[in-house]
Amino acid sequence: MNGNRQVQFQVPSMSPMVKKLLIANIAIWVVGVLIIQQYFMNKDHLFLWFGLQPITVYSKFWLWQFFSYMFLHSNSMFHVLFNMLMLWWLGSELEQRWGSRFFLIYYLVCGVGAGILYTIVMGAYYLITKDAMPLFSPVVGASGAIYGLFLAYAMVFGERIIYFFMVIPMKAKYFVMILGGIELLSLLSTGFSSEVANLAHLGGIIVGFLFLYYWTNLKGKRLRKKTTKHGRKLKLVVDNDNPPIEPKYWN
Repeated sequence: MNGNRQVQFQVPSMSPMVKKLLIANIAIWVVGVLIIQQYFMNKDHLFLWFGLQPITVYSKFWLWQFFSYMFLHSNSMFHVLFNMLMLWWLGSELEQRWGSRFFLIYYLVCGVGAGILYTIVMGAYYLITKDAMPLFSPVVGASGAIYGLFLAYAMVFGERIIYFFMVIPMKAKYFVMILGGIELLSLLSTGFSSEVANLAHLGGIIVGFLFLYYWTNLKGKRLRKKTTKHGRKLKLVVDNDNPPIEPKYWN
């Protein structure tokens, strides 16, 4: 894509790490959820074992669920289709900009961080209201990580024009602001009774912002420290045998 302000309709080419994540998610959905769980299990054991169920995290310390829930999706084709399309369209450009290693770190941090934040809030909600139902509802899907990609896309390609509902042109940063607002209003209106984990979506945005903010500051501090350190090693050498006198700097 050529420039931030140019209107683009091309689908980005699939980057290497995005391709691996797509294969992993789709394979687990087809083989694990649609075949094994649906036809060979009498209960949703995969969701109970590997989805994010706050009650099992608190009572059994099944901490792997913070990671594994990102690679499970519900039986609905729309759920996995939306997440994988967003992973492709958003993730490919970000990976091309950042590199595969940093992209994967960011993706996983957003997903795991969203799960941790969700679990903490659910625990606090129970302590305040004594309503234990949300603790028993397993959360599945890559949406927390995907919403982190939305946030990153707005920060990196914020001036790019995209189409809201495929009709209304607007800058990417405003689109993501509206998306976050919709998630917040949905959470406030339905609470934790909705089948959609709006809190996990917001968690991905929050964790993504904090990660990029502190990573940028840390990188800036390291650069300034490195520059200062190298500056202290500069030595002034004067060659008196070959006038005119010219200072020379050695690093």
